[in-house]
Amino acid sequence: MGSARLYAAVAAGGFRRYATYRVATAAGVFTNTVFGLILVYTYLALWDERPHLGGYDQAQAVTYVWLGQALYATLAIQGGGFEADLMARIRTGEIAIDLYRPADLQVWWLASDVGRALFQLLGRGVIPFVFGALFFPTALPDDPVTWLAFLVAVALAMLVSYGIRFLVALSGFWLLDGTGALQVLMVTGMFCSGMALPLNAFPQPYGDIVASLPWAALLQMPADVLMGEVDPLPAFAFQAVWAVVLLAAGRVLQGAATRRVVVQGG
Repeated sequence: MGSARLYAAVAAGGFRRYATYRVATAAGVFTNTVFGLILVYTYLALWDERPHLGGYDQAQAVTYVWLGQALYATLAIQGGGFEADLMARIRTGEIAIDLYRPADLQVWWLASDVGRALFQLLGRGVIPFVFGALFFPTALPDDPVTWLAFLVAVALAMLVSYGIRFLVALSGFWLLDGTGALQVLMVTGMFCSGMALPLNAFPQPYGDIVASLPWAALLQMPADVLMGEVDPLPAFAFQAVWAVVLLAAGRVLQGAATRRVVVQGG
């Protein structure tokens, strides 16, 4: 119970931390809305030429765009969560303080990231999504059970996203400069998650390959669950398997890193 309260407090702290950046949040809402508009009109033109591209109609394609804008910051699809902070602590040697805490390093940062993600979903994601639903034709379900399944898919996507970024952050124990790793995270997040184009619209066999990677659990799975394109249970299984694999890999890498404890620059 004590540990649960500790991690709940860490999550609440992560939520409050991002809630203090009101101007940045408003700018993020504006940016996501503008990018959503650009993508919507691009998708509408594309789907005019290629109706039912990837198995979506135009309304589904529009829904996919606004869902991507809602989840972009929530899931830190191109980074921007805790990973840069953790890399900085590794570089300066402050990570030693974290390792002395009576708390697990992986779970501590997970709790903090969950708080951040919840704020970004509510503070930055909802408004662009509602805007898109009000002014464009969308394919949103009326069934509350489907919405509940969608929220489960988003929660699992948060775990997968964290698992990816935790591995990237831990690379700082071996890299003198984590800039390259963060840039790789940005590129893979954009293209492998389906932010640029739904993965089911990729040419084969590349579409199947990318759809089997963990990034597919971030946006493609929640979108398909919401729009009824996949059965929820197989989608949950796909996300859960990748979450377990990534978190287990993070646990192994954390053990190797803490044994190494190379303090760079301090």
